[in-house]
Amino acid sequence: MVSKTVTIKNEQGLHMRPAGIFAKEMAAFDSDIQIVFNGKKINAKSVMNIIAGCIKCGSEITLECEGSDEQVALDKAVELIESGLGE
Repeated sequence: MVSKTVTIKNEQGLHMRPAGIFAKEMAAFDSDIQIVFNGKKINAKSVMNIIAGCIKCGSEITLECEGSDEQVALDKAVELIESGLGE
């Protein structure tokens, strides 16, 4: 398993559009990908779970990836979060 902590930069946090982009990109990987926020693990491939996590701007999240393509998945997840998911 690989993991990294990142900070959400989106002004509105992970609302519908950025959550959708993130989940769609993560669905392309075979690895299990989790967002750890406030002690809860959120399935990073589920738009509804990400939105339900209420992840706001400035929140620190830990991305955890486990599986055959875990490092590539983590690198892509970090790249997406740090880029602001198109916002």
